[in-house]
Amino acid sequence: MNTTSTTTTRPRRPLPPLMQVTEVAAERLRDLYAKGEAGRLLRISVKTKGCSGLSYDLSWVPGPQPGDEQVADKGVTVLIDSKASLFLIGTVMDYEVKAFSAGFTFVNPNEKGRCGCGESFHV
Repeated sequence: MNTTSTTTTRPRRPLPPLMQVTEVAAERLRDLYAKGEAGRLLRISVKTKGCSGLSYDLSWVPGPQPGDEQVADKGVTVLIDSKASLFLIGTVMDYEVKAFSAGFTFVNPNEKGRCGCGESFHV
């Protein structure tokens, strides 16, 4: 008896970008890179902190560290700590100005919840 089996491979769907930057965030980064933070890059990592367990950590660094991912979007570059990559896939970074505060914000599709004050998240 002769049996033939065919194996079909499913086409791989493309991965979402590691991170995207809104135009407002890119504009703010361009301003920071041109002035007070000239010669440095924004590095994003995730630290254990807060009620929910994880928190975004932003720091200014002179260049990439070994293993850092470089995200270039809308004419700006940000660095992503390699240990934070899995937590940030598909995240959109924005910049918001409110009545009493201003800062970078993150819309992360991997988040399963946030603490009440918004300082930390969990996946």
